[in-house]
Amino acid sequence: MLNLTFGWIWITMGFATGALLGMGFHKETFMGGYNSWARRLTRLGHIAFFGTGFLNVMVALTATMLDHETTHTGIWWIMSWAFIVGAIAMPFCCFIAAKWKRAKSIFALPVLALTLGGVMLSIITLRAYLQGAV
Repeated sequence: MLNLTFGWIWITMGFATGALLGMGFHKETFMGGYNSWARRLTRLGHIAFFGTGFLNVMVALTATMLDHETTHTGIWWIMSWAFIVGAIAMPFCCFIAAKWKRAKSIFALPVLALTLGGVMLSIITLRAYLQGAV
């Protein structure tokens, strides 16, 4: 349930950041122009709210398809939090890197967290499939 709630909050954050960005998009020079580093990374951060929010909703929906024993384990807990940490870090890394280009190496945090979550969920669902639990 945590990933479902978090996912919908994050999708709503995507709407909110889109509304904020939309206040200036009509200006040619907004945030340095359409192709500027700052504007591209800020748009990416806005979209990251939607994408990672959707991933968390999918984690929650996946849990409904698996048995209770599969979703109440340590590996499930770690995977679930990996998706949340990655989702929190991704848009904020985008916003930080938009302001300070030298900070682009901070993207390692959300990439590693989301990759860990993806690998773990793949293993969990493959194991459930092979055991006939799906």
